Amino acid sequence: MRRAVALLAAALLLAGVAGCGGSGAEPGAPKGATVVLDFTPNAVHTGIYAAAAEDFYRDAGIDLQIQVPGESTDAPKLLAAGRTDFAILDITDLGIADEKGLELVGVMPIVQAPLAAVLARRDGPVKRPRDLDGHQVGVTGLPSDTAVVRSEVAGDGGDPEGVDEVTIGFNAVASLAAGKVDAATGFWNAEAVEAERKGIPLRVFKVDEYGAPHYPELILTTTRKELESEPAKVEDMVAATRRGYAFTVSEPQRALGDLLAANPSLERADLAAQLKALLPELKPEPFDRAVLKEWSAWASEHELLPRPADVSKTFDLGN
Repeated sequence: MRRAVALLAAALLLAGVAGCGGSGAEPGAPKGATVVLDFTPNAVHTGIYAAAAEDFYRDAGIDLQIQVPGESTDAPKLLAAGRTDFAILDITDLGIADEKGLELVGVMPIVQAPLAAVLARRDGPVKRPRDLDGHQVGVTGLPSDTAVVRSEVAGDGGDPEGVDEVTIGFNAVASLAAGKVDAATGFWNAEAVEAERKGIPLRVFKVDEYGAPHYPELILTTTRKELESEPAKVEDMVAATRRGYAFTVSEPQRALGDLLAANPSLERADLAAQLKALLPELKPEPFDRAVLKEWSAWASEHELLPRPADVSKTFDLGN
């Protein structure tokens, strides 16, 4: 009888241990999670690093690890393979992933505006996008650059067919400084800021000012499997990240310090200039269904997507 009681007690003890989780974590311990960035750390990611440094993720019950991708294409692959819980994706990459059946879902906008622009020297012949008709514009070679150029020229009443695109890689600032091209594609939060700091006078034509909708550029993304199996974890991740960006808007210098503390090789002056340009578009707001539909139609029209995306499937509109 005593042996039976002892065995029963041992069995109940083991069952209790198993019920705490196979990892041996104590009840209430933070859940481990990983987020892969879209690029090397920069001002766009300030809210994430601030949320980590200020313990917003810990407060939400998440032990977050931030990873830098080896290549810009790493994030969708790592997500689809289940090797990360979250990733920051360009909205077009998210749409393409959906077309490939990768079952990824955007759960929160990081930047509320497109970052693409056409940059032209202020002392040059291009005074507005339609002036690109008959002139050379430098592009990286990515399809998105052509979409930006054609959208801006057409949106400003010009003829996109008359633009002479020249592939210059990722050398917009140097090419403009040397006068090799009349204009070039770039990001208004990066190349345009760099050029200004180097004293190169520019005209900056943002794509959403000429033809494109005001869509969110970068998206916090997870898998549908993660969203359905760990809804509380996803909700907590979104809430903490949103809190990090709200903190960045209200305390930009402290948030910048959090980013630099985690990445000491970055230049404070460069990051400060980028963050100043970005702040108006880092509002931690939820998705706007109407805007996403406009983006989807625009991306399809300019052949960035083979057909309009199903925004109800591709984005978690509850966030």
